[in-house]
Amino acid sequence: MILNPQNLDYLNTISHWLAVNDISGEQDLHGDVAILAGHAVLPGILGAFSRLAATTIPVLLSGGVGHSTGLLKTALNEMQITSAASSEAQLLADVAVERFGIHPERLIVEDQSRNCGENAAFSRRILQAREIEARRIIIIQDPLMQRRTVETFEHEWQRQGRQADFISWPVFIPQLTLQDGQIVMSGAASQQGLWTLERYVSMALGEVRRLRDDHNGYGPLGLGFIGHVDVPHAVEQAWQRLMADPELAALVR
Repeated sequence: MILNPQNLDYLNTISHWLAVNDISGEQDLHGDVAILAGHAVLPGILGAFSRLAATTIPVLLSGGVGHSTGLLKTALNEMQITSAASSEAQLLADVAVERFGIHPERLIVEDQSRNCGENAAFSRRILQAREIEARRIIIIQDPLMQRRTVETFEHEWQRQGRQADFISWPVFIPQLTLQDGQIVMSGAASQQGLWTLERYVSMALGEVRRLRDDHNGYGPLGLGFIGHVDVPHAVEQAWQRLMADPELAALVR
């Protein structure tokens, strides 16, 4: 797969929009609960735990066995982080406790969800069952899935007649740069545990398709998993230009 500088600019426009970030710089984290949805982007996971370890915020880990489970296990093994857990949530719990010293009592493990919709629904149910009144909720996810995840949580809460402020925190915003003729992902604290370039492109283009409110999307005009999302003109244009390339369009799943 060959990406020219213009294509990199288009992808950067898209990823900057997808990785919506409500927390600037090193500002203190404030929330009634932080929800970390299972994924396999280690710099985001480790960065989140590093910051959360310095707080007293309860952390809900959401994720059973899904598309990212094998990738997460592989990424952890490559960094010599071992765990016998099978679910994403329990894998993350082991990392939080063993590597960052987060007390197990601060962790809420939701290990049944298999997708973003279930992350939201099952997280709401477990908070409700434990009578945790969370009004300010920090959402942490794979940066490329960040916008859709927050939209899904907002939709789930609204559907159930509940209110909360969702704070979107992707930990870092990925960007692609050319260095000595090679494509490098920048923005993360480490290059270990990032996406392959093919997966990155596939996810970025696929996320825009899901967020567009048409018959192929997840909005009210499509599957109805989220509310209406306005896609900025620059993002829509970048997506259209990239999808016009048959090789790139074939990566979208």
